[in-house]
Amino acid sequence: MGAELLVPEQAEPDDVVLAWEGEDVLAVRLPQLSDSLDHILAAMERRHGMPLAELDRKTKQEVVRILEARGAFSVRHGVETVAGALGVSRFTVYNYLNRETALSREKAPKGG
Repeated sequence: MGAELLVPEQAEPDDVVLAWEGEDVLAVRLPQLSDSLDHILAAMERRHGMPLAELDRKTKQEVVRILEARGAFSVRHGVETVAGALGVSRFTVYNYLNRETALSREKAPKGG
């Protein structure tokens, strides 16, 4: 995901410091969410072995579902970034998201 490893002395307040037996041994600087989205999209392209824009509709819908689960759409311009990577419009991404929401509601157990 693009994290950076540092010596503990270089850690900033937002970094994660890892300790071993009570001693700080490593600091991890996590990337900004927008950088993470680029890394996630690149990893998904590697996983599928082709640009995301070349995937079929069903696979693009699955990609959107995975990205939603990973919080991709909470990032500023997340929908636009994903739409660009998939080669679809923002409207299409929203339709995929709405489709997933509707399917989830259908599968949810009915209260009674």
